[in-house]
Amino acid sequence: MAAKIAFFDLDGTLVSSNVVHQYDWYARASGDFKRRLRLALDLPRLGWLEFRSRRRFNEAFFRHYAGFHQSWLVENAPQMFRQLLQPALYPGAPLLVEKNRRDGFFTVLLTGSLDFAVQPLAERLHFDRVVSNRLVFENGIATGQLVAPIVAEAEKVRAMKAIITEMDASTSHCRAYSDSASDLPMLEAAGNPTAVNPSAKLRRIALNRSWRILDLKAPE
Repeated sequence: MAAKIAFFDLDGTLVSSNVVHQYDWYARASGDFKRRLRLALDLPRLGWLEFRSRRRFNEAFFRHYAGFHQSWLVENAPQMFRQLLQPALYPGAPLLVEKNRRDGFFTVLLTGSLDFAVQPLAERLHFDRVVSNRLVFENGIATGQLVAPIVAEAEKVRAMKAIITEMDASTSHCRAYSDSASDLPMLEAAGNPTAVNPSAKLRRIALNRSWRILDLKAPE
């Protein structure tokens, strides 16, 4: 039987939080008020960059992590999950991931969030694989740079295709779930795309293309 793969975005799709919330949690936990101030002052620029390019947003946003100790970030990830991501998890999200597993799909969390930040959530939802962004560390200190390739836009599609080829699967046997029109290439790369908690733009596209639309804010 041919392999079947289900690819899931995270922010806005499975949880109501995003990468900015994750960084803000770490900044608060560190007790460094200046980090939160710098982020607040940078938000208008980051919003403009996100509108233009998710990749450019990632390159700029993750520079805020510069100076953090890798060991501290990893050690505090479980607490961040309990205090931020778990409460933000949409009620229908665990049910959707589990349904795909029962249907025989290999589940992949495909996200622009950082690896250590999403690992506890990935374990909680029993994902088979995680593809995420990673920080560059030098002597255990974050430089603010990301390890290439940056997981965003076309790179998500390349990651999908690599896994599909590795597992000798067919795109017609693959599912993709996202909430954002910025992930349109990701949705188009799967034979069975689903718009989850979609933005107004993605909802219009999904309706025009007769794609499935899901609301995970309440259990099915």
